[in-house]
Amino acid sequence: MQVVVVGGGAAGYFTAITAAEADPTAQVVILEQSKRVLHKVSISGGGRCNVTHDCLDPKQLVNFYPRGYKELIGPFHRWQPADTIAWFEERGVQLKVEADGRMFPVTDDSQTIVDCLTGAARAAGVATRLQCGLVAVRRLESGFQLALSDGKSLQADKLVLAAGGTRAGKVVQLAESLGHQPVPPVPSLFSLRTRDPRLADLAGVSQEKVTVAYQGPRECFTQSGPLLITHEGFSGPAVLKLSAWAAREFAAVDYTTDIQIDWTAGTSDSELQDRFQQQRQAQGKRQVKNTPLCGSSQRLWERLVEAAGIPADRKWLEMKKAEQASLMSQLLSATFHIRGKSLNKDEFVTCGGIPTQEVDFRTMESKCCPGLYFAGEILNIDGVTGGFNFQAAWTTGHLAGSAVIKSS
Repeated sequence: MQVVVVGGGAAGYFTAITAAEADPTAQVVILEQSKRVLHKVSISGGGRCNVTHDCLDPKQLVNFYPRGYKELIGPFHRWQPADTIAWFEERGVQLKVEADGRMFPVTDDSQTIVDCLTGAARAAGVATRLQCGLVAVRRLESGFQLALSDGKSLQADKLVLAAGGTRAGKVVQLAESLGHQPVPPVPSLFSLRTRDPRLADLAGVSQEKVTVAYQGPRECFTQSGPLLITHEGFSGPAVLKLSAWAAREFAAVDYTTDIQIDWTAGTSDSELQDRFQQQRQAQGKRQVKNTPLCGSSQRLWERLVEAAGIPADRKWLEMKKAEQASLMSQLLSATFHIRGKSLNKDEFVTCGGIPTQEVDFRTMESKCCPGLYFAGEILNIDGVTGGFNFQAAWTTGHLAGSAVIKSS
């Protein structure tokens, strides 16, 4: 049996390895249109590869997926992070858990994961063809006839489309030619751009926990977590999570809108007033600008105090009611105008692709075209930052790779 997997990324490799190990007599081929495989694996997590997340309860795990959470409950009961951890450990790769739940190889080197996957594929007899994309596909009475970018053709008994992200466009069009109606892709997991005097020269300053809110055209989105001020605006887990959940809402306004930041991450008005009163009593003779509250860095605090219209020499005992109200507003609901987005480093995640209702999530087989399977980001599934997108790739790849053999 000839199994062709389109896409040499995480999902494609896991599909191919699973299929080849399940049936050593099968001929499994990976088609990769670029010069190298597993590129996103190599750059993810700052070059360390955030393999998965330490969340072993499928019902909890699906809460990290803005799109696909209902469909993934079943698959995660069949292949979840515990299975991923065991799979890599069986092949000599130990993973470690960081404080926030992200999991990396103990080597802190993504090449460890790349070498593991390519080595497992080689040992299982998987063939890889680089700079060889799929340009056309024709459904046969049994299987598929594939036209390749190198001018050659190939016949496949089973076809798995696993080319996601920026490379998914052409492959999604081929799925459309086979009967699917793809959801138009838009970016997910991106930083937000803004120009605001409160942020001038603060690039690199972070806040351990904030709450970021965005009122979209149809829905309000709120996320909490660390925030990083960059040269262009905002990044960090709180912003990246917000961008994932509100990906389509941000796209609908062309990434030009307002967001609100609660720098205190949920402190109530009354609690903040009490903090101010305590400052008056304990630090009354000190200048407001020199005594940060709510975990703010000195530099960020100074900007918020200045934005509240409080004079530089104002002491806590001298602060007026209007000044206190203005400072509370800056701390609890500071508004920033967003003027675009930027990629999260070199990583790129999209929402959109093959609709989940067109796929059987027990096998990852198309409901429109028998013998056609999907894995990874080509599906309209995406997770927040933290290893969740890779876990979806491992899970859907394992199910697809198993199913193509069982269905033969």
